[in-house]
Amino acid sequence: MSRLLGYAALLDGKYVQAFPEFGPERRGAPVTGYTRISDEPISIHSHIYNPNVVVIVDPTLLGAVNVTAGLVEEGTIVANTERNPKELRESLNADKARVYTVNATRIALDVLGRPIYNTAML
Repeated sequence: MSRLLGYAALLDGKYVQAFPEFGPERRGAPVTGYTRISDEPISIHSHIYNPNVVVIVDPTLLGAVNVTAGLVEEGTIVANTERNPKELRESLNADKARVYTVNATRIALDVLGRPIYNTAML
């Protein structure tokens, strides 16, 4: 998903970096993907420690992983969940963040008949 987002930004004339981060886990473990998008050339080539936006594609990670680690104080959270933004903000202790929710799982099931929710989140 991060690479597709980066490709879309590239087509829009932006400078882009997009890369995944895998741990030693086996299949099915959480994966982190990073996308940098800028109007200026990007000279940094590292993990993103303080993201402006966090997108939570897999709703099972909510409560299982610190999904907002490093998020800037007034950052943005977009999550695949049935919960409303206020409830999610409270559960994540993200008082100053802008929080948006979308039931991408339901969209994927309705449209594709399968829980392939990364496309709906993109």
